[in-house]
Amino acid sequence: MAIERAKVEEIIKAVGGKDNIEASTHCVTRLRFSLYDDKLVDKDALEQNDLVKGQFSSQGQYQVVIGPGLVDKVYDEMISITGGSRASKDEVKNAASKKQNPIQRAIKTLADIFIPILPAIVTAGLLLGINNILTGKGIFFEGMSLVQVYPQWTDFAAIINTIASTAFTFLPALIGWSAVIRFGGSPLLGIVLGLILVHPDLLSAYNYADAVTKGTVPVWHLFGWDVNKIGYQGQVLPVLVSAYVLAQIEKFLNKKIADSFKLLLVAPITLLITGFLAFTVIGPLTFMIGNAITSGIVYVFNSAPALGGLIYGGFYALLVITGMHHTFLAVDVQLIGTQGGTFLWPMLALSNIAQGAGALAMMLVLKEQKGKGLAFTSSVSAFLGVTEPAIFGVNIRYKYPFVFGMIGSGIAGILLTVNHVMASSIGVGGIPGFLSIFPSNWGVFFIGMAIVLILPFTLTVMYGKILNKRRQNPATPANGSIQNHTSHQNSAFDVLEVKTPVLGHVVPLEQVPDPAFAGRQMGQGIAVKPEAGQIVAPFSGKVIHIMLKSKHALILEHSTGVQILVHVGVNTVSLKGEGFTMHVETGQTVEQGQLLMEFNRDLIREAGYPIITPIIVPDGQSMVKSVEELPGEADDLQYTLMRIHLNSLSDNKD
Repeated sequence: MAIERAKVEEIIKAVGGKDNIEASTHCVTRLRFSLYDDKLVDKDALEQNDLVKGQFSSQGQYQVVIGPGLVDKVYDEMISITGGSRASKDEVKNAASKKQNPIQRAIKTLADIFIPILPAIVTAGLLLGINNILTGKGIFFEGMSLVQVYPQWTDFAAIINTIASTAFTFLPALIGWSAVIRFGGSPLLGIVLGLILVHPDLLSAYNYADAVTKGTVPVWHLFGWDVNKIGYQGQVLPVLVSAYVLAQIEKFLNKKIADSFKLLLVAPITLLITGFLAFTVIGPLTFMIGNAITSGIVYVFNSAPALGGLIYGGFYALLVITGMHHTFLAVDVQLIGTQGGTFLWPMLALSNIAQGAGALAMMLVLKEQKGKGLAFTSSVSAFLGVTEPAIFGVNIRYKYPFVFGMIGSGIAGILLTVNHVMASSIGVGGIPGFLSIFPSNWGVFFIGMAIVLILPFTLTVMYGKILNKRRQNPATPANGSIQNHTSHQNSAFDVLEVKTPVLGHVVPLEQVPDPAFAGRQMGQGIAVKPEAGQIVAPFSGKVIHIMLKSKHALILEHSTGVQILVHVGVNTVSLKGEGFTMHVETGQTVEQGQLLMEFNRDLIREAGYPIITPIIVPDGQSMVKSVEELPGEADDLQYTLMRIHLNSLSDNKD
C-alpha cells in the first residue's frame, strides 16, 4: 500500500523533528530512534497517528511500532523527508548507550548479568517454597511441621532442599558465567572462577561471623602476609568484580600471546592471576563493601519500616519502567546470603499483583473488545509475576490504573515492613510469590495480597466509570493496513488453521518479554518457546518478506491473502544474522512443513537474548475476522496453534 507522506512527517514531528534524531533504523516491526532529547516526544501525537501501533522507550532507544510489511516503507519515506543517513542496529544502540549516565549503564550491566540466570534462581525459590511448606511449623499442625507429624516425608523434604539450595550454594558460579559473558570473556572460565570462590576447602561465608567470634578464621600465610581463607557463598560483589578483572586479563593475553600458545597459557595465567587477586584484594574489599551496603539497607528499614515500605512498595512499579528493578535482584540475593532472608521480595510480589488488579479493572472500564482482551490477558500475566504487559500495554497508557496500583502496593508495603515479613528466597512474583515467604509470615502477607487485589481494582473501576460518564469515548483510530501481495477473492476458507512453525511450548503473547509483542501492538497471535532450532512453513503459501541482514524474521502469505509474521527471539536483530541460516528467498512459494530457516538456540541464549518466538497476525487485514489462540505442547509439526476466522467476501468489500 502507498504510504501517506503527511503521516510520516507527523511521526518525525512527534519525535521532536529531524534535528532531534541522532540516528534511526528499523527492524521487521518498529522504527528505532536514538534521540537527543526524549522529552521532546509528543506521545499523544504518535498515539493518534494511524501508522503507529504502539510506542515505548527501552535502553536509550525510542521505539515506534509500525508493524511488519509497512515499517520498511515508512522508514524509507522518513529518510527521504529528513535527508538523514541509514544507520545500522549497532549504530543506533551505541548512540543510545552514550546518552545513558554511568548509573544507567551500571543498571543495564546488572540486568544483562542477572536476567540470564534468573530462571535458575526462580526455580530454586519455588522449590525452597515447597520445602518451607513441608518443614514450616504451624502450617498444618499447631506447633509442629508436616515432617514432624509424618517422619516418612523427612528425607523427601531433604532431597528437595538439596536440589533447591544448589543454585544459591553455587550462585557465584552462575554469576561468574553470566558476568564474564557480559564483559567479553570465556564463559567456562567464569564458571571455574565462581566455583573457586566457593571451594569446599574454604571457610563458608555463612560461618564467617561465628568463626570471627571464636577466633577460628583459617588463614593462608603468604610470605608474612596473612590472608583469610574464606569463601564467598551468597555474595555478589566479589564475583562480579573478579569476573570483570578476569575478562580484561583474558582479552589482554589473547592479544599478546600467539595462537599456537593460547590454549597452553591464556586460561592458566588468567585464572591464576584473578584467583590471587580475588582472595587477597578483591574479595576482602568487596566483602566489606557488600556487608556495609546490606547493613545500611537493613538499618534504614529497621529504623523507619513504614517509610521504607511505602517508598519501595509504592514506587517499585516505577523501577520496572526505568529498568532499575533489575538492580535489586543483586540486593535480594545479598540479603538472603547475609541475613537469611529478604524483606524486599515480598513487596515486589504484591506490586505485581497490584498492577495486575489495575489492568483487570480496565476490563470493566474499556468499551472496545480488543482493549478488554488485552486488559484480561495482561492482568493474568501480572498475577503470575510478569508485569510488563500490564504496565506498558494497559496501565501506563491510561495512567490512573498505574497510579492506583502504586497506591495499593505502597499501603501493603507498609503492612509488610511493619510486621517484618521476609522471603527465604527469590521465586516467582505475583500470587505464587507466597511460596517464597516464610510460612510464619503468611497471614500478614495474605492480608497484603487482599489489599493489592481489592484497592487498585475498586479505585480503577470507580474512577474509570466516572471518566466514561464525563466524556465520550474517542473513536477507535483506524488500523494501519499492510500490503496484500495476493488477491484473496478466490478464498473458499472460513477458518485458516495455522500449524506450529517450530516444536516447543505454545504460550500466550503476554509471556513474550517485549512490550510491543506482549501488548499486542502489532496484532493478535501466539508464541512458542522453541525446543528445536528449525522454523518450517505453518501453511502452504508465499514468502513475501525476509529480514535479509538479520535473518531472524519473515512474513508468509496464504492464498487467502492472510499474512503472518514469524519472529525468532526478542531483540535478535542485534545478532546481525549470526546463528541464523535462511533456506528460502523472498517471493518463493513454500509447502506446509517446508524448512524456512534454522537458528542456533545456544548461541542466542549465550548472547543474552530470549528465544521465545512470536507468531503474529498483523493488524489491518480486512479478511481477518478473529484469531483463536491454542496454547499447549507442540510436540509435532501438525499441532494447530492458531485458527484464523475469516470474513466472507461480502464483508471484505469497502
